[in-house]
Amino acid sequence: MDRVKSSFSIKNLENISGIKAHTIRIWEKRYNLLSPERTETNIRRYSLESLRKLLNITLLYNHGFKISKIARYDERDIPDLVRNVALKSNSEQISINALKLSMVNFDTALFDLTFKELIQKKDFEFIYMNIFTVLMHELGILWQTKAISPSHEHFITNLIKQKIHVQTEIVQLNQIHQPNDPCFVLFLPENEIHELSILFLNQLILSKGYKTIFLGQSVPSESLRTILSTNSNLHFVTFCTVEPNQSNMSDFILNFEKEILDLSNSRLSMFGPRTKSINQNNLPSNITVFEGLDEFKFRYLSPKVFA
Repeated sequence: MDRVKSSFSIKNLENISGIKAHTIRIWEKRYNLLSPERTETNIRRYSLESLRKLLNITLLYNHGFKISKIARYDERDIPDLVRNVALKSNSEQISINALKLSMVNFDTALFDLTFKELIQKKDFEFIYMNIFTVLMHELGILWQTKAISPSHEHFITNLIKQKIHVQTEIVQLNQIHQPNDPCFVLFLPENEIHELSILFLNQLILSKGYKTIFLGQSVPSESLRTILSTNSNLHFVTFCTVEPNQSNMSDFILNFEKEILDLSNSRLSMFGPRTKSINQNNLPSNITVFEGLDEFKFRYLSPKVFA
């Protein structure tokens, strides 16, 4: 059963905050900033409130505040000071720390305020690639080391999805497409449910002025044939995070080729960790594997491609 993590080791605190355990111990002893409990074997254990406090302190410390000055603040004033610093900062890491803090506190308001400040300065592509992607990578490591619970990860992931959906709707409402305009079909392979990246890809393609058909999670290749009745010149895009697994990847490609590519003038672009197992020398010319977005954008999202 999923439970919210409420007790942390000093190593957990180090991993989440980025502050070395040795430094945390010094701050405890010299400034009485944290008061851990002790196990029967004299091992420090920290409460969720201690973690929240350390994240607040870390954000101020990384923004140039001296630890001796932070220690003199009334604890009740620190959260408001942290929010003001986070929202006025141009540093991506400060924003990431603010979003971490919103995760630990399950604080939707702080997440929304941080995003609002970011979107006033940067476009959504920058925010996703330089802040959300880095945040999710760090959270993945924290989850693997059990520094955070699945509840934390689900909370922050769904807030990011909300922002992608909103930004997607904004660009959709401002576009008018003709029936024969180039069209990208975005889907995840069967049993693949990790949709954050494909949601962003859909928003990115729309933001460049192109038409998309978004199908989402776990789509069998044979069911995609229905779309060919509307257009036989489609650009399919998929993201493979955990599926197909290495033993099934060749079958997935062969089946997609049989069901879609052999019956149309379409092509397939593939992204994701699972694509690393693909021998690209054996791929047909209308299937391309991309390690990142830059080459994909250069090839297919430039106006001259469809001139």
